[in-house]
Amino acid sequence: MNYILFDDTRWNNLLPLTFTRPSSEIRIGILTIREKWEHLLETKCSWITKDYLSEKYPPNPEKDNILLNGTLLPNQSILKEIRKLQFGQALEAHGTILAARSGEIVEYPETDSFKDFKKVQYNGDFLQLNHLWDIFTLNGEALRSDYELVTNGKKTISLSKTNILLNPQNIFAEEGVRAESATLNAMTGPIWLGRDSEIMEGSTIRGPFALCENSTVKMGAKIYGPTTIGPASKAGGEINNSVIIGYSNKGHDGFLGNSVIGEWCNIGADSNNSNLKNTYGQVRLWS
Repeated sequence: MNYILFDDTRWNNLLPLTFTRPSSEIRIGILTIREKWEHLLETKCSWITKDYLSEKYPPNPEKDNILLNGTLLPNQSILKEIRKLQFGQALEAHGTILAARSGEIVEYPETDSFKDFKKVQYNGDFLQLNHLWDIFTLNGEALRSDYELVTNGKKTISLSKTNILLNPQNIFAEEGVRAESATLNAMTGPIWLGRDSEIMEGSTIRGPFALCENSTVKMGAKIYGPTTIGPASKAGGEINNSVIIGYSNKGHDGFLGNSVIGEWCNIGADSNNSNLKNTYGQVRLWS
């Protein structure tokens, strides 16, 4: 079966992150949404997205295609229903098309692209990105789910005895991980350390937490979960409930909380953001 991830009108809700990527390339939990699907499906996926992004993220249609909503986080229950779809059927929940089976690919974000499909209702639970803030508000659930997915059937390497490990059975380290004199508390959620990542001395980390491949936690960092540090990134200072998609640095002292950082960003020393207004008023977000 051929699988294609499509963007719908939620692509607009996820700006500015989606200016440079399809919705399915957003990281939440440990993996991007596309990587989650590819793990479960054991195959590669392509994309249906904005025209100007299609050169980098092209579709790869065949005669029989399953179209998957690029903002949908997969689970086994929904995957079971998707595999039951017949030609011309679309899986729908709360007025949203989650998946469809078609011999042709559709264009998005047109709202009526699936108007001629026979709708099959899905009544189970699922996670989906509807707004930017969903990336960090749903990150804890996504991280726990991804932890089970990426560690299934695998064995962790042993970490140095100089570290303090709380609930060590909930800590998984891939090959090449380096960590010395750090405190890793997995009593509040799992901790996953990607290949060739490093945690420097004096760091204190509270799960759920993911440190992706080739990333570094700098000396003395304080990180509260749920937090994800994407690949090839640096994290330092104090971080709480945030996602760094990848290839970005917040390597110095300062606070980052309830935030999403894209790719190729650098946050300067002693930079701070506040996740509470000085007036205790409601926070409004524009994109």
